[in-house]
Amino acid sequence: MLIGIDLGTTALKVAVYDRAAGTLLHGVERRLPVETDATGRREQSPDVVARVLRQAVRHVGKALGGLERVRGVALAAQGGSTIIAERETGAALTPMMLWNDGRAFPEFQALAASKPVRYWRTRTQRDEPGMGLARVAWLSERNPALFHDKNIYVGAGEYAFHQFTGVWRQDVCNAMQIGVYDSRRNGLSKELAALADRTTDFFAPLRAGHDTVALSAAGAKRFGLPEGIPVAGPYMDHEAGFLSVAHVSQRPLQCSLGTAWVGNFCLPESMTGTSPFQFAIPAPHAPGQLVIQPLLTGNVTWDWALEQFVDRNTRRALEKQRALFASAVLPAQGLVALPWLNRPNALAPDCLGSACLLGMGPSTDRAEMIRAVAAGMCYELARVFEAVKSCGAIDSVVLSGGASQGLNFQSCVSGLFAGASVHQVEDAAWMGTRGVLHAFGGQVSQAKVRPVDGGDGVEQDALMRGYEQYLEAFHRLYRDVTAGQPYAVENRKS
Repeated sequence: MLIGIDLGTTALKVAVYDRAAGTLLHGVERRLPVETDATGRREQSPDVVARVLRQAVRHVGKALGGLERVRGVALAAQGGSTIIAERETGAALTPMMLWNDGRAFPEFQALAASKPVRYWRTRTQRDEPGMGLARVAWLSERNPALFHDKNIYVGAGEYAFHQFTGVWRQDVCNAMQIGVYDSRRNGLSKELAALADRTTDFFAPLRAGHDTVALSAAGAKRFGLPEGIPVAGPYMDHEAGFLSVAHVSQRPLQCSLGTAWVGNFCLPESMTGTSPFQFAIPAPHAPGQLVIQPLLTGNVTWDWALEQFVDRNTRRALEKQRALFASAVLPAQGLVALPWLNRPNALAPDCLGSACLLGMGPSTDRAEMIRAVAAGMCYELARVFEAVKSCGAIDSVVLSGGASQGLNFQSCVSGLFAGASVHQVEDAAWMGTRGVLHAFGGQVSQAKVRPVDGGDGVEQDALMRGYEQYLEAFHRLYRDVTAGQPYAVENRKS
């Protein structure tokens, strides 16, 4: 048996697979509490995370009559979180600041403004630094005693991996989110670390490919596993998700339609690409780069639309929206929704909220508005990845995440990516726990997918007219907003 672990922002998943057959033998999901307040604080207790992880692994062991047959463990986690821990013992000295904790945003803005955009882009392939460097400044001001050689800066993945192995190491994408990874040299950067008055030794070393570390005696006792078995990871959850569908075609675009919508694809060595917010890391399975491209929309927008336009009760809203889209997938021509709900206002940058509805009239009802929001989210996905599609960098689209279950989303994405095969992941909730098992070879890491029939419920000409109207509205309102730049691809020879 093999165990795959997906340590997400709000949920932990542990799954046990038959190594030879690749079948899921047992899985468990546990919610992880998040503490928030009006200051932008979004924290978790590392001790609680460790306890829930230990209990979940032991739970699957109890359900299967023991874990003596486990021959490997692999771990993925949400990237960009922050813990200061004791280097020797692994004990957490601070709460875990999640990737979307906003308290260090003033320090982030100051750091970003301290260098020109070209500086960041040439080192990180992004237009800005990593939030982790800003958090170092924020924490240093409040608790300078934390910063010495006996402590280490880690995130959720490194912290959990240390629980198993007693070894500190991190994945490249996490190092990029911290802000200490130089993509030109594929290594931790002394220059970038010095921007926060740190050395690279204050951060965990980078993981080398898919190599593994032996489960320690303490880890074996903690989790009830055989001592010495190999442990792979930590991976970022999006890297694990991509690895689970990399077998679908030669060049898949894996779209995670979750809290944030994210597209993951491999850019071949012959091409280079840029965007304000990409994470570009060495491809985990082939030459080139794996691009992890967040969109400026996601299910935060969709959940808001369901509540405002359908029903404030989530369960009832999901039931009712099926009937709305069964009668029509697209809104009336001319009705356009720009779905940047969580972005600074394009007209008043000090205010939050840049989403809008254009083209409403006396006959516009709530059903039309939610259709416009859903279509706008799909149009935004197509807009960001238009160049990726047209240059041939992708040949298929693989949908996962909560919104991928909606037939309206499936139909729109299929039509917008005409020419590429479109698939949906079966048992998408467990794909992260599968993808991390790539290090152990075989088919166990490969998620099953099914083709999406794009011919249901949407007329192609109407879909493309709506897309053209979306692009026109976007251009008129957001053409000068740097954050709105789509992914740009160019041949390295040019």
